[in-house]
Amino acid sequence: MIQKIMKSALWISALIAAPTMAQDAVGTLPEANSGDSAWILTASALVLMMTLPGLALFYGGLVRAKNFLSVLVQCGAVAALASVIWIVIGYSLAFSANGNGFLGSSENFMFNGLLGSIREGQTTGAVAFALFQMTFAIITPALIIGAWVERARFGWVVAFSGLWSLLVYVPVTRWVWGNGFLAEQGVIDFAGGIVVHTTAGVSALIVALMLGKRIGFPKTLMLPHSPALTVAGAGLLWVGWFGFNGGSALAANDAAASAIINTHIGASAAALVWLLIERIKVGKATAVGFATGAVAGLATITPAAGVIGPGGAIILGILAAIICFWFVGIVKGKLKIDDSLDVFAVHGVGGILGSVLLAVFASKALGGAGYAEGTDMASQLWVQLKAVTLVAVYSAVATLIIGYVVSKLIPMRVSEDQERDGLDLSSHGERAWDLD
Repeated sequence: MIQKIMKSALWISALIAAPTMAQDAVGTLPEANSGDSAWILTASALVLMMTLPGLALFYGGLVRAKNFLSVLVQCGAVAALASVIWIVIGYSLAFSANGNGFLGSSENFMFNGLLGSIREGQTTGAVAFALFQMTFAIITPALIIGAWVERARFGWVVAFSGLWSLLVYVPVTRWVWGNGFLAEQGVIDFAGGIVVHTTAGVSALIVALMLGKRIGFPKTLMLPHSPALTVAGAGLLWVGWFGFNGGSALAANDAAASAIINTHIGASAAALVWLLIERIKVGKATAVGFATGAVAGLATITPAAGVIGPGGAIILGILAAIICFWFVGIVKGKLKIDDSLDVFAVHGVGGILGSVLLAVFASKALGGAGYAEGTDMASQLWVQLKAVTLVAVYSAVATLIIGYVVSKLIPMRVSEDQERDGLDLSSHGERAWDLD
């Protein structure tokens, strides 16, 4: 009897102590900074807004009316597919603690093990960080859409984008942001000049070459059907880019504020200079030119936003307008490559330019944050050049292989009749605008 009483007492004591023990166990977990976490969650929403609806409207306004809806559907489908891939395995392969300098492990499959944890050196929860990074994984393949608009088969677009996300975006993210081999060499990419814009821009050029020209290009004038929508989309991109670059500080602090200031002033300078160039060369400063110049400035400032000062951001913005405008003419005018919405000339060239020149403007003498111990301008410049070259070559080769393999299962292009009818009707059976 005494033994039964003692066992009952111990059992009751355990029940009473259980909540306390559980609380103690929770208390031992690292606590995320609520302010920093709130900023990362807000930044995630801003970056998603860049794709849906920002990029969709920016690209959609630039195509002919009969293809507008197809651009919106492609942006939505790519965003949805990239999200699934990222949560299932993409994040784990890019950011898991285990693995190697080239690819991570499957330990965070389906975001396993993230809840209640904090990545080393950060103040936000691992789930919030994974969410923020997912929005980057969404917009990067979506950028390539601008290279194949008005002629690519929808099934090919979806299949290519999924494989590209897994085989190009994820590994490069590991190399640069996931403590991979390029990170170990000291490469700087604050918010995606290499990971996002170099990969997407170079891949877009390869896809444009593989697909071939639209019917009538370059002799037929293919004017944007709605510059107003393009400017509206650019505005959403501009505002969303505050989350893109400011959020990359991973905290609500002066580094985030500095990145946002540099982002804004870089885009402003580029937009103004682009308008000036148009006024001088063609006699008119256009709405599409303003939007394109702003996006070129945003892409160029992205890798450098957190390591340079406002003066360097203005100079980068000016250079972005001049050099990207020049490359638009080279790609379409001289090389006759139908990179339809200038993905390479604006995003690719801009991202590469900012990724390389940040090594110069990071100097404290020029208002930047300075260099890591044992590093100077020359050595940082060499690291940046090596990283950009390697990523560009890898992106080009991988894109060529992925595009070719997918084309063996799903043809890349629609038929000539479907292209003439427009992809809204031929691919989706709907019209964006019912003007009858």
